[in-house]
Parts: sequence; structure tokens; C-alpha cells
Amino acid sequence: MEMVLITGMSGSGKSVALRALEDAGYYCVDNLPPQLLDSFVALEREHGARKIGIAMDVRSAASLHTVPAQLRSLREQGVAIMSIFLDASTDTLVRRFSETRRLHPLSRPDLSDQRRALVQAIELERELVGELREHAHVIDSSMIRSSQLQLYIKELIQAPAAQLTLVFESFAFKRGIPLDADYVFDVRMLPNPHYENDLRPLTGRDAPVAAYLRESPEVGDMFAGIETFLQRWLAPLVRDHRSYVTVAIGCTGGQHRSVYLVEALAQTFSQNWATLKRHRELDAVGR
Repeated sequence: MEMVLITGMSGSGKSVALRALEDAGYYCVDNLPPQLLDSFVALEREHGARKIGIAMDVRSAASLHTVPAQLRSLREQGVAIMSIFLDASTDTLVRRFSETRRLHPLSRPDLSDQRRALVQAIELERELVGELREHAHVIDSSMIRSSQLQLYIKELIQAPAAQLTLVFESFAFKRGIPLDADYVFDVRMLPNPHYENDLRPLTGRDAPVAAYLRESPEVGDMFAGIETFLQRWLAPLVRDHRSYVTVAIGCTGGQHRSVYLVEALAQTFSQNWATLKRHRELDAVGR
């Protein structure tokens, strides 16, 4: 049996993630109380289910602390489990709740300052679900559309099980550092194709931009430095039972330098590791 557990912050996109799992053939249940997890899995096994998706959130706050031990027990029983934690910045979550006029599960409607009450509820939620975040692959939904999130979920569940998967992600510093990054590399000091008129409308995936950047010794040094760092520490990460490692590469606009390096690094490491690529800014505009 394969099980995908979706947890995360309220308003971060868990319903969207469940829809992606359903599209991929998973039988999904939203807001399953942790007390029912073992019996639910046993029941679905009896029915011959092969793929199940479960969402849990802070509405079950009193028993969320039992989930890590339950997951360990299920893995010992042969259930292949992938844990995905959806996160978003506090400002993003406040905006989403304000736009939908929904109440946060931990909100206190008796407070006069509703924005302050919402922020307090979000910060309390971060504390309550912190342990679940530590044991899951994190996806930052702050800057991505629903279609992007669904794509990322489908890519994750297709990655080979029982081995470490490298996720290379490009981003723009001007739009913020991804919350899901395990390692962040700043490449804003490298030569910028943005200042070349012929290259400005292109991206790091286009041959002229790639050729321009390959000619730069600094770009080569940056690539070699990141490659050496990862080659040194991937084996210890595997020994630490890590399933996913997200490496974020950032430049000013997330269009040229970071994109080129993500493409180049993914190509190199895909020879020996399962790899995924994300281009946060390009994916947002469908480029």
C-alpha cells in the first residue's frame, strides 16, 4: 500500500493537494483524526486499496503529536508513506483568510483586532504542527498558483520511493526566499543576461542564455562549488534517512542565472540521483 499524508498550515492548499492525489488515482480522506489512522489503513487494506491519501491539520491538534509514532509503525508494517507539508508565509495566509472571509480553526473571534487575532492563530498553529513539518517534504505555496501546486504534488508521488530525491528550485530574491528550501545559494553576483538586449526576453532554459553563461568563469566556479558541496553531503543525508532535499538557487528576477544553474545541476545529478526541477517564477507565468 502507498499512503500520502498531507499536512500543513491552514490555508496553504491542502484541498488542492488532495485533488491532485485524486486525479492520480488515490482514494482520499480529508481531516482524518489521528486516532482513526491505524483502523482506516487496516480497513482499506482489507478492501484491497493500493493508494490512499490522507489530510490532517490543526483541527486535530490534541492528537497530532501521536502521528510520527503512528507513521513509524505503519512503515514497519510495509506501508510506503510519503509525508508532504504545505507551508506559506504568514502574510500570504492572512491575505487568503481575509479574501475568503473564512475563520482560522484556532482564531479567537472575541478579540477586537481581527488581524492580530489571525496572526496569533497562525503562529500558534506553526508551533502545533512543527514536528510534522520536521518529518515531511515541505512545499511553499506562498508564490505559486493552484495549478503549480498540483503539478508539484504529481511530480513528487512519481519520484522513486526508498531513495533520496533532489529538488532543484530557481527563484527570484525580489519575491522572497522559498520556505521549503533546505539549502539556498545566492547567484546574484554572476554576470546577468538581463543587461544584454538580445537575451533579456529569454530564460536560462534557452540556448543563447546558456551559451552566454557557460562562457563566464564565475558561473563555472559557482556551479563547481555547489556541485562539490552537494556531492560531499548527499551520502550523510541519506544516512540521516532524508527522502527529499530541496536546493534553491536565487537570482534577482528568477529568469536567467538561477534557471540555468538549476537546469545544469539537475542534468548532472540526475545521472546518479532522482531529481526534480522547479522554476518558481517561470512556472507562475507558464514559461
